[in-house]
Amino acid sequence: MTFLPSGDRRYLGGRGLTFCEIEDRGRKAVVLKGFPLPTNLFQVNEVDVLIQLPPGYPDACPDMFWTAPHLVLAKSGREPNCTQVRETFAGLEWQRWSRHSQDWRPGADGIRTMVKRVEQALEVAK
Repeated sequence: MTFLPSGDRRYLGGRGLTFCEIEDRGRKAVVLKGFPLPTNLFQVNEVDVLIQLPPGYPDACPDMFWTAPHLVLAKSGREPNCTQVRETFAGLEWQRWSRHSQDWRPGADGIRTMVKRVEQALEVAK
C-alpha cells in the first residue's frame, strides 16, 4: 500500500532511510526503520519512528511522533520529558513524543519537515 506523496518517498529514499507505510484501523502512518540516534544520548543507537499522518496530509500537519523501543537517556536512565505515554499502533506499543508544531506550511511542508522535527527533538532530549 502506498499513500505517501511521491516527493516524500523520493526524499526518504534519497536520505537512505528505510521506511514502510502502514494503515491501522483507518489511521495511516509511515514508520522509519532503524532511524539513527544521536551518539551516546540514549540506551540504543537506533529506533523505529512512527509518524501518523492526519486526514488531509500533506496539507494537514502531523502531530507528535512515536518510537519503539522506548527510549531512556543514557546518563540518567530516565525517559525524556513528555514521553511517558504509551500507545498501540499496528500491534506494537510505541512511546509517544509529545512535540507539537504550529509552523506547518500547507503545500510546502511534508515528511522532510517531520523528519527534521524528529531529529531536532531527539538531539535536544532531556
